[in-house]
Amino acid sequence: MASGILIIDKPAGWTSMDVCAKLRGLFQEKRVGHAGTLDPMATGVLPVFIGRATRAVEFAEKSDKEYVAIIKLGVVTDTQDTTGEILERRPVRVTEEELESALARFRGDILQVPPMYSAVKIGGKKLYELARKGREVERPARPVTIKTLELVGKAGKNLYTIRVSCSKGTYIRTLCHDLGEALGCGGCMESLRRTMAAGFGLEKSVTMEQVLAAEDPVQLLRPVDSLFQDRARLVLDRATEKKIRNGMIAVLPHLDRGEYRAYSMSGEFLALCQARGGKLSTIKSFFEV
Repeated sequence: MASGILIIDKPAGWTSMDVCAKLRGLFQEKRVGHAGTLDPMATGVLPVFIGRATRAVEFAEKSDKEYVAIIKLGVVTDTQDTTGEILERRPVRVTEEELESALARFRGDILQVPPMYSAVKIGGKKLYELARKGREVERPARPVTIKTLELVGKAGKNLYTIRVSCSKGTYIRTLCHDLGEALGCGGCMESLRRTMAAGFGLEKSVTMEQVLAAEDPVQLLRPVDSLFQDRARLVLDRATEKKIRNGMIAVLPHLDRGEYRAYSMSGEFLALCQARGGKLSTIKSFFEV
């Protein structure tokens, strides 16, 4: 059975779920999930988890992400990007220096109000479902972290390219909208490309065309432990392996505190484990049961 991670360079016009549905059929595997939704207009890194690897989605979703976006100044839309209805057009008298200066306000820990056209749930309803009915509801601001935010350069009349690295839950189109408001001329997102997610960059990605044309697409899958490369590798002896396979705690008094990639002596990746006070326990197991 196929199991692993496929780093897709998502094409424009596809939803993240479209990609999963296509791969479900291709790999003949019901267990397919992705880490971090990309809007249909967006392109770039979409980590897709197949088979037993879907158990790792929760770890990938929590990770930081990087984007390159184009912000369009002077235009405000209901979706905060250029796919939406134009609500306002305003004159733009903004210099690059003023834009640079405005970016500084959005670096670090900030509060962001999620857009109405988003999958955030309020009162059990997804916001975009309410937005499509013409309803707007109060949305509480949520804390997000913008780790880096830089101006790459001008991309055309009233168009500027920005590079962003940020925490889970950050909306780049909301960032573009809020930047426009801070500048007084309004703004929205013209385009978006995700360049990194779950530690995987664009250089590790494959296109849908490449996947569909592959003689054996299973060969394109990355092993699930590639998601945890920042954790130390720990090879277990047979007695400890047996305990971990049975969901028990293993006593390893000399093991330093921290998280580990645990392997069998034959090299099989077994689990993401945690060591505390000389005891090793499982955070999540990945061996086939």
